[in-house]
Amino acid sequence: MNQDFQNFSQSLSNKNTSVRTHNRVLRNTYWLLALSMLPTVVGAWIGVRYGLMHFAAAPIIRAVGFLVVAFCIMSAIEKFKHSGVGVVLLLGFTFFMGIMLTPLLGHILGYVNGATLIMTAFGGTATIFGVMASIATVSKRDFSNMSKWLFVGVMLILISSVANIWLQLPALTLTVSTLAIAIFSAYILFDVQRVVNKGETNYITATLAIYLDLYNVFANLLSILGIFGGNRS
Repeated sequence: MNQDFQNFSQSLSNKNTSVRTHNRVLRNTYWLLALSMLPTVVGAWIGVRYGLMHFAAAPIIRAVGFLVVAFCIMSAIEKFKHSGVGVVLLLGFTFFMGIMLTPLLGHILGYVNGATLIMTAFGGTATIFGVMASIATVSKRDFSNMSKWLFVGVMLILISSVANIWLQLPALTLTVSTLAIAIFSAYILFDVQRVVNKGETNYITATLAIYLDLYNVFANLLSILGIFGGNRS
């Protein structure tokens, strides 16, 4: 009887420890996600203020350069995800991503209502995140089976975006942006639930995944707002 009670107590203690650890991962993910927005804003402001992305290079070269730098930093984040170095690298990455928003932000700010469009895109992205994160937290449905379809969707977006560098088709731009918003909104649902269901136990990599989802939703939503709501007069 005594042994059974001790076993039960130990099991209960282990379960409580697991719950506390999981809650800490989720809490740290949200805190780091909020913090990561600051370097993004600073990077975007510096990029627009000093025209850091206004250099002469073919679009495909800029695209390849971006992918190489982004994947190198993300690989380093993965390597150091269990230390404070990973946090520093993540914040440096979000600063870099803010700079990469410069061409889009510069284009949108060329409109009379550019600042309003940016704030609208920010509010829309925050709303999408709130809805998807809430569903991921309270829903009993398992969304992990979406991973293959979401990956296919991302590959389709990437291929179409590269093709449109040469095609320059407005209809394709709109289609890709709309699809990207849908895909990365679903990724928010998928990535948040991975943390909730303990599929992801590292808050640095969890933050990176959700940050990229939000970044893509914001950029593509802003692009669509610019197409339909931009006012140059």
